[in-house]
Amino acid sequence: MSVSFLLYGKGGGKAAKKLLILQLLTFVLVSAAFGFKSLTWSTSGFLGGLAAWLPNALFMLYAWRQQAQKTVSGRVAWSFAIGEALKVVTTIVLLVIALGLFKAAFVPLGLAYLSVLITQIVAPAFINRS
Repeated sequence: MSVSFLLYGKGGGKAAKKLLILQLLTFVLVSAAFGFKSLTWSTSGFLGGLAAWLPNALFMLYAWRQQAQKTVSGRVAWSFAIGEALKVVTTIVLLVIALGLFKAAFVPLGLAYLSVLITQIVAPAFINRS
């Protein structure tokens, strides 16, 4: 389940906020743990987590803005598709910047990115339970 399900589904925006906070904590802690190896690994982990978290946060802001407007039923699907496309493009841009401009180490970047994605998959089961 993604931020979009939590935003539009049962629980509304509160569950999506909880998921984003949990994802933020996940990649900050993972990047801090990589700090025991080196500052480069820590920075790379932070950039990898940011590349997974920031697009979700942008999607949530976009979806909230779309919910505030009155939408015709056909526009909801287009709005969702545009939001998802925004997420994909933002993720690609952030990963290219991290790897190309900052010369991030691939292993911590990838592990932090995956940890945020795993949190995105696993956390809704616990968020919806409470």
